[in-house]
Amino acid sequence: MNTMIAKGVAPLLAALLLTACAAPDFKQPAIAAVGAFKEAQVPSADAVRTAPDGTTWKIGQPAEAQPRGEWWRVFHDPSLDALIAEAGANNQSLAVAAARVKQARAIAGIAESDRIPQVGVGVNAQRARPSPLEALQAPGTPVAPVNTYSARLSASYEVDLFGRVSSNVAAARGDAGAVEATYRSVLLSLQADVAQTYFRLRSLDAELATVEHTVRLREESVRVTGRRFELGDIGEFDLARARTELSTARAEAIGLQRQRTTAEHALAVLLGKPASNFSAPASPLADASALPLIPAGMPSSLLERRPDIAGAQRTMEAANARIGVARSAMFPALSIGADGGGVAGTFADVFKWSSRSWLLGAALSMPLIDGGRNRNNVARSEAALEEAVGNYRQSVLTAFAEVEDNLAGLRILAGQSFETEQALVSARRSSELAQKLYDAGRGSYLELLDAQRNQAAVERSAVQLRGDRAVTTVALIRALGGGWDAGSAVEKQVASR
Repeated sequence: MNTMIAKGVAPLLAALLLTACAAPDFKQPAIAAVGAFKEAQVPSADAVRTAPDGTTWKIGQPAEAQPRGEWWRVFHDPSLDALIAEAGANNQSLAVAAARVKQARAIAGIAESDRIPQVGVGVNAQRARPSPLEALQAPGTPVAPVNTYSARLSASYEVDLFGRVSSNVAAARGDAGAVEATYRSVLLSLQADVAQTYFRLRSLDAELATVEHTVRLREESVRVTGRRFELGDIGEFDLARARTELSTARAEAIGLQRQRTTAEHALAVLLGKPASNFSAPASPLADASALPLIPAGMPSSLLERRPDIAGAQRTMEAANARIGVARSAMFPALSIGADGGGVAGTFADVFKWSSRSWLLGAALSMPLIDGGRNRNNVARSEAALEEAVGNYRQSVLTAFAEVEDNLAGLRILAGQSFETEQALVSARRSSELAQKLYDAGRGSYLELLDAQRNQAAVERSAVQLRGDRAVTTVALIRALGGGWDAGSAVEKQVASR
């Protein structure tokens, strides 16, 4: 009876031990998910228009236009395509991230190797002269040197009784996945930084072209005003004001050139080039209507597309697996070893059957008194999981906020651009009328100057908003996680380095 009870209890105890030391089942943390982005439900200023007859119409936004993979190609700009390709090949921060991926994968491979027996081979040759005492001879007895040759094959294997090996493998895989996600984050950030710097550069080119046009107008104004002053039609006051406005416009142009130079140097660093060897040709940014419309999609898609969220997910999984590693240290570890070969006095005799030797063994060990080391290590691992869960939830909240920020930014910028374009039409007309009144002698130079200054300010504002919309569009794509086939990008980039 007792034997039967023992037979029934033993498997139960073994199962309880295995359950106690195994890593807990990973549970996806609950997050405050929303059904849709708030800003995505607000029609943007350029999406809803009012026709002259009072009716409204809305520009269609097909979801199929959402960028996938090489998202920057939605801008249809060959120069941007070339710059991002160059940055992907030469950027040093990306090279560092790729090297870390290789390291993490190698560490995961090391952990995987514990799943199979470790086999080694060794060949040894030695010549020794023992003392008479060691040779069990009387003191003073001559002892001849002895040659010993051996060839051995050894094997060892740790039986994964309590899940230490499997938990360690799972943790290493999670770490590798987190590092790969970090690489994707670096890659996406690099691509977005290149695109944003490129559009800032083009926006500065457009703004500089506007200011240079103003400089030419001021130069013409100085020439005409000087001519009229010589003829006595106007006083020196008008000429002095014209020269002041010319110098002011030239100073603004010089300031914009400094900003452009700084942006050009920043782009060179992103491309992995010395700033001294890089120059970008002037290419003023065109009308913002050419910018793509980027549908936000569903908030839940961020959990799949954002590489930082994916990295936080893998970090949680690795932390969960390390709980199993910590728990397994509190239970017995079973190692099996084997060693066999030949030992002889001559190398030719090593491989003879009569020279054979072998050893088989098993070792079972477990801690008895460790001062609470293992218990505290388990507590530390559990706290690390809590930290990873908090980081994951924070990453999700940050992702939602970034998308909302950029959706709101695009909506507001669209409204600003619409009103600014309307103001620009009026400013140009006002400047035109002021010029005609001044030429006819019916208007003052101050009125003309004020109209021209207002037109130049509105034109610069329109150009700046155009650049801001391009930069914010890229920021929205970055916040949405970029393309969907980032996994293949990792493989291509890492393999190429």
